[in-house]
Amino acid sequence: MPTILILCTGNICRSPMAEALLRAKVPGLRILSAGLNAAVGMPADPHVIRLMRERGFDVGAHRGRQLQGWMIQAADLILVMERQQRLAVEALFPICRGKVLLWGEFDGRDVPDPYLQDEMAFRQVLGMISDGLTRWAERLPRLLGPLSCERSL
Repeated sequence: MPTILILCTGNICRSPMAEALLRAKVPGLRILSAGLNAAVGMPADPHVIRLMRERGFDVGAHRGRQLQGWMIQAADLILVMERQQRLAVEALFPICRGKVLLWGEFDGRDVPDPYLQDEMAFRQVLGMISDGLTRWAERLPRLLGPLSCERSL
């Protein structure tokens, strides 16, 4: 089963939203999420829980997880929210080069971190994540076929 790893900073705002939406939109994939500087064990931000509930998703059980090497090994594709995160992941795990892409890859924009901002910021970010989801859902079936993943770090 192809595995997609979604990364953000704390794994309590952007990546949990993207994980839930992608899992529902493209069944048959294993979806993981983590943070580069995770709020380990913390639940999703209350704004995230509320906004996702409005869309029919329950992310109440989500807990922040720190990125670990096994996640990189398991991933066929790694989606990050910001260009800087891409550089950081590739620096930490050079073997990943070529399989780390930006969530906003198709419109060339970062998805900003709404942490500690108001609900409007979270709504805007959720809109950006939804836009990216539409583009990724169209391309994933074609993209995952040729992807190969080095299974040893």
